[in-house]
Formats: sequence, C-alpha cells, structure tokens
Amino acid sequence: MSRPAAVTPDAIRATVLALLAEAGDPVPASDTRFRKIVSVRKLRARLGAGDPATLSRHLNAIEAEVVHAGLAGFAIPDVPPAIAAQMRALWEAAVATQLDGIVQLRRETEAVVESATEAQRNAGLKVELLRVELTDVRSQLSARDAELAVARAAFEAAEKRAAVVENTLGQLQTQLKNAETATAESARRHASELAAERARYEGLSKQLLRETAHQRETFQTERVRLEAELARAAERLAALESLRDRLLAELAEERNSRQHAAAEAAALGTVVEQQRQTLALVGTATAKKQAVGGRRPARSATRTTTAAASTSPRRAR
Repeated sequence: MSRPAAVTPDAIRATVLALLAEAGDPVPASDTRFRKIVSVRKLRARLGAGDPATLSRHLNAIEAEVVHAGLAGFAIPDVPPAIAAQMRALWEAAVATQLDGIVQLRRETEAVVESATEAQRNAGLKVELLRVELTDVRSQLSARDAELAVARAAFEAAEKRAAVVENTLGQLQTQLKNAETATAESARRHASELAAERARYEGLSKQLLRETAHQRETFQTERVRLEAELARAAERLAALESLRDRLLAELAEERNSRQHAAAEAAALGTVVEQQRQTLALVGTATAKKQAVGGRRPARSATRTTTAAASTSPRRAR
C-alpha cells in the first residue's frame, strides 16, 4: 500500500491561513468557528496529500495560535471600559482554561497518535502474517476447490443414479398399482366365488342332512330286517347244529360199522390166505401121494379139502 506524500508545516500553515482568508475571518474568535472554516478533510483536499494524523496535529497547533490571537483583539462595543475589562478578563480566563484543555487534549492526541502509529506498524506486521496465512488459506481453498469439484462430479453422478432410481421407482410403483388393482379384482372375484361356494355348501349341507336322515331311517329299517333275519338264521343254525350232531352220531355209528366190516374183511382175508396155504400144502401132499400112487391118497386129499372148507366159514364169523 502506497504511503501519502510528505507535507511541510509551512505549507500546512499557508493553506490554513488561505482558507481563513477566503472565509472572510482570518482571526476567528472561537474554535467552533475555526473548525467550521478549516477541517482536516478540507485541508487534505486543498493540499492533495498528507497524513490525516499529521495534518490534525498541525491543525490543532495553528488553531490554538489563531484563536488566541483572535481573543487578544476581542472588543465589546457600547460597554463601559471597567465592565469590558472584567468581561475580557473572564473571557481570557475561560479561553486560557480552554487552551489548557486543548494542550492537554493535544498531548493525549499525540500519545494516541503514537499508539496508533505503533498499532499501525503492528497491524502492518499482522497484515504480512495474514498475507502468508491468506496464501496458505488460498492453497487450502484450491485443494478444497479440487475436492469440491470431485464431490460435485460425484454428486452429479449420484443425481444421475438417483434419476435412474426414481425412474425405476416410478415403474415399480406403476407395477405395484397394477398388482394392487389385480389383487383387489382377484379378491373381489374370490369373495364372489367364496359366497357362491358357501351358498352351494349350505345347500349341500342341507341336502346331506336330509340324505343322512333318510339313510338313518333306512338303516334303522334295514337293521330291524337284519335282526329278524339274524333271529331266523339263529334258528336255522340251531336246527343245523342239531342236524350236524345227529349226522355226526350217525357218522360215528357208520364209522364203527365200517371199522367192524373192515376187521371182518381182514379176518376173512387172513382165512382165505390160510386156506390158500392149506390148499397149497394139500396140493403138494397130493402130488407126493400121487407119485407114490394109489386111490387112498386121493380120498385123504378130498377129506382134507372138505374139512378146510368147513373151517373157513367159522373163522370168518
């Protein structure tokens, strides 16, 4: 930052006096009148340069000098000299007090100016530090701008994906609405079919109850008939059992008879076999006797045959 050009005290004094002369009051009697005519802004505008603090310090000194000179030439017309002298003394005392205050204020202002200068110097150092920090911050901002650009690109990609997802969501919502409509229609159709089936079931239930009652009556009738037939069958069974017992008794008797006949047949077979053996023996003996010869043996054989024939019926009995 460029510093203002230096201005000499003589140039400042000449400019202030010129401003007072232009206002028609080269020696103002009060500081208010002086400040109304001359100010730091007007003085700096007339000079075209200068530090405001330096101009203010020189302007305060010129103000005290010019106002004090104006008070020295102060005169009150149509007033007795004694009263005018007292008023002048009072005025000079007030002006002296004011000048003392101005001097004190000037000293305080100079101290403030020095403090401000030191603060300005410190502020300059702080500005340099802040410039360094600003450079660092700018580099950080550049890095953040790059990150922001990447984030914006990612955000745009996310927006595109979100748009695709929204389109897909819209399609899915449409499909969901269609599915809900189909489900509602199916539910209504199912409800109507269920009502029809329920009515049909109630009709079938009533028909089943009627048929069950009819079947129960038929079953009772059939049961009575079967019980009667069962009683008759029991009677027939008792008769058949008595017949069976009688037949078993007859069968036992027949079996005994057959066993007796079989025993007699076996005995008869034994007798016949014995007769055959006897006949064989007799034939053998006869053959031997014939070999010896003679009629006597033939008679003996005849007698033996007759005796055997008479013995066989006895054994058979």
